[in-house]
Amino acid sequence: MAQRLLRSPAERNFAGSSPALRFKDNMKKAYIIHGWGGFPKNPLYQWMKIELEKKGYEVLVPEMPDTENPQMESWTKEVKGVVEELNEESIFIGHSVGCQTILRYLESLGDIKVGGVILIAPWMKLDQKTIEEEGKEVLEISRPWMETPIDFEKVKMRCDNFVCIFSDNDPYVPLSEENFFKEKLGAKTLILNQRGHFDPSSGIKDLPEILDFIK
Repeated sequence: MAQRLLRSPAERNFAGSSPALRFKDNMKKAYIIHGWGGFPKNPLYQWMKIELEKKGYEVLVPEMPDTENPQMESWTKEVKGVVEELNEESIFIGHSVGCQTILRYLESLGDIKVGGVILIAPWMKLDQKTIEEEGKEVLEISRPWMETPIDFEKVKMRCDNFVCIFSDNDPYVPLSEENFFKEKLGAKTLILNQRGHFDPSSGIKDLPEILDFIK
């Protein structure tokens, strides 16, 4: 999973989403959290950023730390560090392990609600085929993500509007996860045809279906 998403350092540089960026007051805010091996200049994320800006959002696409070796605690801490004042105008969009990062961040919040959470290819665990293909190192990186429970009741207290988007040929996220997220989060779900893992290797550069779920 990680090796297939490797990118050069030059590709990982990005404009408009440095830690120094600050949102204007009273703006709708959107946070896009990339996945394992991901990078903010991924064409899909940049397309979503442009479309969200058209809808009046200010958008942050942070580069998560050590993206080829994603650590649960440091990724959740990174989200805490970049998120500004939350309210029901704030939305989160996650991709792959970025979805788990958002859920674990929401789990940690106090008495506050956000406007919506969209999870694209929400990865929760490795299957045997991926373990065999990617090897022991990837398994060890994944283990804390897979073995540390999420309190979904707490997560649901932070948001009333969850959407999960799946592909019918995703090599990492089986369609059986649709029922899992319906049960755990009461999520609306959408299954798309032949989108892979919604990553660069799948050739995905846009996702117009997501706009139906964003005000």
